[in-house]
Amino acid sequence: MISVDTILQQATTLNLGGLKESLLLQTQDPNYGSLSFEERLYHLFESEINQRENKKVKRLLQAASFKDKTASLEQIEYLPKRNLDKSVIISLSNGNFINLKQNVLITGATGVGKSFTMQCLGKRAIDLGYPTKYYRLSNLLEEIRTSRIAGTYTKTLAKISKFKLLLIDDFGVTPLKPDEINDLFEIIEDRTFSGSMIITAQLPIKDWHAYLGNETIADAMMDRLIHTAHKLELKGGSMREYLAKK
Repeated sequence: MISVDTILQQATTLNLGGLKESLLLQTQDPNYGSLSFEERLYHLFESEINQRENKKVKRLLQAASFKDKTASLEQIEYLPKRNLDKSVIISLSNGNFINLKQNVLITGATGVGKSFTMQCLGKRAIDLGYPTKYYRLSNLLEEIRTSRIAGTYTKTLAKISKFKLLLIDDFGVTPLKPDEINDLFEIIEDRTFSGSMIITAQLPIKDWHAYLGNETIADAMMDRLIHTAHKLELKGGSMREYLAKK
């Protein structure tokens, strides 16, 4: 007769940690004795699947490099003055905009919660299994500039393209140099085929073209960014001050 210990050893060898934990629970809980073989087997596999999904989410969160590690959709405040429609967030939370390779553009003054809202949507994307990466625009462009010097430019672009959702924070904060505009265009061009972006900016979208300067690239970039994009224009006062008073 095969012992439970033997099965546990096999589960360890196969790295089936979730199944192992569930089997141990079944041996210790008499309630499982009333279940059929199929039901007990189902619980074993369910535990393994859940553990693997949890590990995947943990890996994706670590790779995402979120600025706010606690961001989640449940924390978003839908105050009337914010001009933030809950139904729009709910619609975006199913991740379909990523499947369709659509972008989300979030604009508004300093402190209205652009970055937080973006990261909440990013966290939801990770929960759905989409590899996601957060960058401040300045850091993204610096990473690309450094990769050119190191001779790893193509490899860096390939790495970025693997993320199904790219979060770019603080677009339009500082002027861009010509080579930075070209690098940004390369990323946006690639996203047209590889995934989606969420971009935050203080600048209204109508001013983005002028900000980019290079008319030819600006035309092409804006066409790729805005076509079928979801636009959120946040308003109201500082959310930091509001939350501090709660």
